[in-house]
Amino acid sequence: MLRGAITGYIDVAQLVLYAFWIFFAGLIFYLHREDKREGYPLVSDGKGRAIIEGFPPTPRPKIFHLPHGGTVMAPRADAAQNVNATPLMPWEGTPYEPIGNPLLAGVGPGAYAERADTPELTFEGTPRVAPLRIATDFAVDPEDPDPRGMIVIGADGGRAGIVYDIWVDRTEPDIRYLEVEVTRRETVGDEAAGDREARRVLLPITFASRISGARREVRVNAITAAQFAEVPPLADPNRVTQREEDRIAAYFAAGTLFATPDRLGPLL
Repeated sequence: MLRGAITGYIDVAQLVLYAFWIFFAGLIFYLHREDKREGYPLVSDGKGRAIIEGFPPTPRPKIFHLPHGGTVMAPRADAAQNVNATPLMPWEGTPYEPIGNPLLAGVGPGAYAERADTPELTFEGTPRVAPLRIATDFAVDPEDPDPRGMIVIGADGGRAGIVYDIWVDRTEPDIRYLEVEVTRRETVGDEAAGDREARRVLLPITFASRISGARREVRVNAITAAQFAEVPPLADPNRVTQREEDRIAAYFAAGTLFATPDRLGPLL
């Protein structure tokens, strides 16, 4: 027999090749199963909302210990969220129409993930996003316009409120939100009857389409002035959780499609 041959039909090179095939098949199986730690098991949009798991099956949950305490499990055992929308037609794949206020329905451009209802933290364990009244080691550059005190103008040209404070990202020298003091108004029919109460909401800086130092105003094209009154509130006025951040961003994102009827016109 030739060198390296085990029998007249099998040699070491063949065994190495077969071992590689077995290893590679096992690696594909392992990676495909591990990528099911997020988003699985799937929920079908069909009748009965059937669970779709597929092959290979969803792996057993792992527990991850967070750096500042607490744990998170993957895959998560959370129940699937109910969709605040109804299908326009009785078959799968049909478009969905939001139920109730489309800016709060959490569908389409306003969809968001249910992240933890706790703030993102810095390496030191402090909330990552904070207003300047708390993050006193941050300040606006004197050469830049300070948006505090500026009037916020909605997509309809109406006055939504006044910028009360600036929220910054402590891990990066970035403005994340403008805190807007909004005055809600009583209405009788289509007529405004008077101021009811003032509340503060967060405006993501990415939805401030223009900040004018000369005019002392902030323009927002995503939602109208009246819709600022329904921006999801904060449980704590001095901090924002991950879930609250996603809901606020989703509200403004939904406004880009649902804020006014004319924005839906080309889709009909």
